Amino acid sequence: MTILVTGGAGYIGSHVVLQLLKSGHSAVVVDDCSNAVILDSDHLPESLRRVQSLTGKKVGGFHQVDLKEYEQLRQVFAKHTIHAVIHLAALKAVGESCRLPLMYYENNVMGTINLLKCMQEAGVRKFIFSSSATVYGVPQYLPIDEHHPTGQRITNPYGRSKHFVEEILKDEVTASKDLSVISLRYFNPVGAHESGEIGEDPKGIPNNLVPFIAQVAVGRRPYLSVYGQDYDTPDGTGVRDYIHIMDLAVGHVVALERILTQPDLGFEVINLGSGSGYSVLQMIQAFEKACGKKIAYKVVGRREGDVDSIFADCQKASRILGWTAQLDLDRMCADTWRWQSKYPSGFSFENNNVVKE
Repeated sequence: MTILVTGGAGYIGSHVVLQLLKSGHSAVVVDDCSNAVILDSDHLPESLRRVQSLTGKKVGGFHQVDLKEYEQLRQVFAKHTIHAVIHLAALKAVGESCRLPLMYYENNVMGTINLLKCMQEAGVRKFIFSSSATVYGVPQYLPIDEHHPTGQRITNPYGRSKHFVEEILKDEVTASKDLSVISLRYFNPVGAHESGEIGEDPKGIPNNLVPFIAQVAVGRRPYLSVYGQDYDTPDGTGVRDYIHIMDLAVGHVVALERILTQPDLGFEVINLGSGSGYSVLQMIQAFEKACGKKIAYKVVGRREGDVDSIFADCQKASRILGWTAQLDLDRMCADTWRWQSKYPSGFSFENNNVVKE
């Protein structure tokens, strides 16, 4: 099958594309390259060039297109016979969304609407959506299962943008009985491919915990800012559910098999997480074990949009998909460190640019 992967050159996308190619599918990638590096004259992002090297297979096509550009997106569908879409392209930083809400709604909501319109025109009726645990808002109970209310007490525009898209998808499924949607609600993807050849390479200052810790460990940042130590958790720092990126990639492929083989699936939501919660300080300690170094950090004020604790109940994924997370916290940190220590500056190969205090 030929699968269109939006955001396929990014962190999650490149690992999903790798797993798709390993599973025998063809992947056509659309990405605006806002978080990707292009080094070669063939204009293929470095992440995808390495995916091709790791798998020995070529991507079915790459198009540098912004989903907000409707006509350009239509041309992609005109060039390929697409059997299903995995929609990963989105802005995803909680703090940034609080500062720039309009940018998040325009990109995440309008981009998805354009994609759905192109799918409808092309007759593509299988859709896997990259959603988020943020749609649950402040947890009413833990662990969070798929029956937990969504849309209530969401603390940031990023989470609301994901919730709005889910509501749009529900309406579209009701209106178009032939459309099948699986919304995968991620918790916190971390780690890298075991080869150390692809991993998370954020442009600018990392917005997520683990890549920031990794950059401190490799010398690119002087210290980690821990946002608040007065949360209602065992050590006062925020608790999150972290999932290895390769477990997440496998989750997409098994979800794809379900949506390709099950007729009239409608709208289905599935959590993808490890089912365990780890605090910021526990993550620091685990990474220190992986890299053999002390991680310098400073406790600062809380960050807008954060919650005390959130972690998943993943029994539905096990029951419906036969999927459970296989790779533990030590493996997440070890694989992250292998990638970061092998490529201190990520895909760009630039000098380290160590940040001074």
